[in-house]
Amino acid sequence: MAGLIAYGAHVPYHRLARADVAATLGTAPGRGTRAVAGYDEDTTSMAVEAARTALARDGLRARIGQLFLATAQPAYLDKTNATAVHAALRLDEHVLAADMAGSVRSGLGALVTAARSPVPTLAVLSDLRTGLPGGSDEVMGGDGAAAFVFGGHRNGAPVLAELLAHDTVSDELLDRWRLPGAPASRVWEERFAEEIYVHLADKALTAALDQAGLDRDAVDHLIVSGLHARACATVRRSAGTRPEAAVPDLADAIGNAGTAQPGLLLADVLDRAAPGEIIALVVLGDGAGVLLLRTTDALPAHRSMRPLAAQIAAGSAPMPYATYLSWRGLLDREPPRRPDPEPPYAPPAHRRTAWKYGFVAARCEKCGTRQLPPDRVCATCHSVDAMTDEPMAHVRGTVATFTVDRLAHTPSPPMLVVVVDYDGGGRFRCQLTDATEADAVIGARVEMTFRRTVTASGIHNYFWKARPVRTGETEGTQG
Repeated sequence: MAGLIAYGAHVPYHRLARADVAATLGTAPGRGTRAVAGYDEDTTSMAVEAARTALARDGLRARIGQLFLATAQPAYLDKTNATAVHAALRLDEHVLAADMAGSVRSGLGALVTAARSPVPTLAVLSDLRTGLPGGSDEVMGGDGAAAFVFGGHRNGAPVLAELLAHDTVSDELLDRWRLPGAPASRVWEERFAEEIYVHLADKALTAALDQAGLDRDAVDHLIVSGLHARACATVRRSAGTRPEAAVPDLADAIGNAGTAQPGLLLADVLDRAAPGEIIALVVLGDGAGVLLLRTTDALPAHRSMRPLAAQIAAGSAPMPYATYLSWRGLLDREPPRRPDPEPPYAPPAHRRTAWKYGFVAARCEKCGTRQLPPDRVCATCHSVDAMTDEPMAHVRGTVATFTVDRLAHTPSPPMLVVVVDYDGGGRFRCQLTDATEADAVIGARVEMTFRRTVTASGIHNYFWKARPVRTGETEGTQG
């Protein structure tokens, strides 16, 4: 039986209240909040966080044969972004890592390709949605990522949701577009594409149900995702499934995350679905696509260790709108009186890939000292070349001391720097993110997260930072 064997999601910590946008710009008041990627997050770093949750189960990482990263907002063009995700996850070098980028529909492409692959495949959907100040894309958008591993029993992992059928319909529609380098999308009148999308969704759903030998009353969870809000709402009402099967779109809580939205909604359903239930995932965009899944008895024991609802509930208090604009590069603020940051250099970064991307330290075989960063010589017993690799991304720690630097170069001053004593030994100094000055206290518990430390000369420098472990989160949630 082929199907879904693991999943995970990442919702950024920060929130922006729509009422604050309206109060600043004098526009119509909106309700709820949207999720906002931190100043040090992008689609690559969010993809890593979602994938870490999906691969938290012991032994699953080694089974992955392919990795696809889908996003409409890639951190790089020309260069493959999936390889940074591959490096951060410490996947085998023979694992294919490739981008499916440039359109929201690429998320559907990654899911279908992964579901049909003969080897266990990790599909990661990630997006960072923005738009011109006060526009619908800014106000109703959201940021986030979701990851799914498809495989089967023969791969040594229980199937959480069996793939029953899938169908896709493609259509050339000029309802939304963005030229390369443009800061925001352009959208045609919604009424132009609404009827087209409703028709295409019905065609794809009918075909998928026919393949599976099911009628519409059999659907327990109907997920409809896409950037055309009116079309999605119409499909939810008119799909012919039971009214109670329609899944909320979470727009009031986190907004619409574009490429990642179908993944986030699917992860939320998997967090609470009972065994034996039918899930219909309908994705609208340049056509329509449908995946039909049936949950198994294995799902309750293998749900994600970071439920989407818990991540939404753990979000920050609404951030100032001016801060959001600054993070998105729409509001220039005075930089610190320091030299501009230097970009990372390719040769040393390549030599230290395991440390820089995978956060792999070393442990001395002679005396057991854990060393961060890794080195050939033990700092305790001075043994040479007696080190073994020690992955640290999943290890939590305690803040031993901290500094609040108000002059350091950062888009979100002040910079919080902590010295972390890790469980099981080892000490390291790094930045503290998703935090305020009140979170920088001695004795605070922290975990590691993959972030973008700086962008200089057109080069993104990725590394690991600490973030507070917040109330209700489980120890050892990520690998």
